[in-house]
Amino acid sequence: MVILLLYSTVTVSTLPTWQTVPSIPQSNVLSFTFLFLSSRFSLLEFEASFIRLLDKVTNGSRIEVNEAGTGVLYQPGLLLGGNLDHDCNVQRGIGYYLEALICLAPFCKKPIKAVLRGVTSNQMDPSVDVIKSVSIEVLKKFGIDEGLELTVSKRGSPPHGGGEVTFCCPIKRNLRPIKHLKAGKVKKIRGVAFSTRVSPAFVNRMVDGARSVLNNFLTDIYIYTDHMKGPKSGRSPGFGITLYAETTQGTTYSAEAMSNRAGQEITVPEDLGKKAAQLLMEEIYRGGSIDSRHQSLALLFMALGQTDVSKLQTGPLSPYTIQFLRHMRDFLQVMFKVEADRSEEDDDTDETVPRTGGDKVLLTCVGVGFSNLSKTIT
Repeated sequence: MVILLLYSTVTVSTLPTWQTVPSIPQSNVLSFTFLFLSSRFSLLEFEASFIRLLDKVTNGSRIEVNEAGTGVLYQPGLLLGGNLDHDCNVQRGIGYYLEALICLAPFCKKPIKAVLRGVTSNQMDPSVDVIKSVSIEVLKKFGIDEGLELTVSKRGSPPHGGGEVTFCCPIKRNLRPIKHLKAGKVKKIRGVAFSTRVSPAFVNRMVDGARSVLNNFLTDIYIYTDHMKGPKSGRSPGFGITLYAETTQGTTYSAEAMSNRAGQEITVPEDLGKKAAQLLMEEIYRGGSIDSRHQSLALLFMALGQTDVSKLQTGPLSPYTIQFLRHMRDFLQVMFKVEADRSEEDDDTDETVPRTGGDKVLLTCVGVGFSNLSKTIT
């Protein structure tokens, strides 16, 4: 649902209607830009919260939900931006909302300054630390840099949240094309271990667990500790760790692990640190010029960029990215050239040396030349 609403808002285009809501006359359906019929029994609370966020970001949007809560009619308005204040539903993390906001922010009329409250880290969505360390860096590759920042003022763990972040993003008229074909070698590993409403010793134990795995591969490792106290620690106990590896070519891989919520099985901090380190090793093995979680973000900006060729090397495409590309074909009429990258195999002159990492994919497209007409020319 998020992908469809996102494309509809950016392009203000029509999605072919494949299902209709019986209680709404067909004559009215055609006047709306987008029609969605949920496959579940009703619209979930976090989805309704996301739609309210879209309403705040845009001006003139028309949103209607049928009485049963199973159908949503959405007619996107103009992307406005400006100062926003939103309480995110605690069923999902703030990262769930930030992922979409990052895609929309560069094309708004005014620079965005959004204050979001809720769960800063959970086991389902990207944490605010991943977005701060990796997503922001992806935006900078496309020329979005001045005034771009994410500040974590409070942390909130599930189930009750209580965290708060401030996201600032400038606006751009056009996105520049990119060509990233080499990932480079990992040169350093950084990370953040955090805790809320638990013993301060938990963060050090997570660091020790992660180092027990990472020290076997690299020496340049530094993991920060962030133990929140008082009002800044949210309303629920929890702890977690985020790791990211930087390469010589500017690529950043990320991985994270979060403790179980209160009332569930007890999580051992050392095991959580080891789990995060092993997930980071797996992400590095996949390789590519971008990590698997941010494939869709990079591909979207490549498609919306100037009418020039963009190329990107990735690891194996995730199922989310594959579905993302299918919707891109429907909305933007953009199709990527997808081919296996054989450059590493061609470079190997010694057949006795095993190839490192997983299979690489090379994606090529020509941007549609999307322009932010709301941005004034100076």
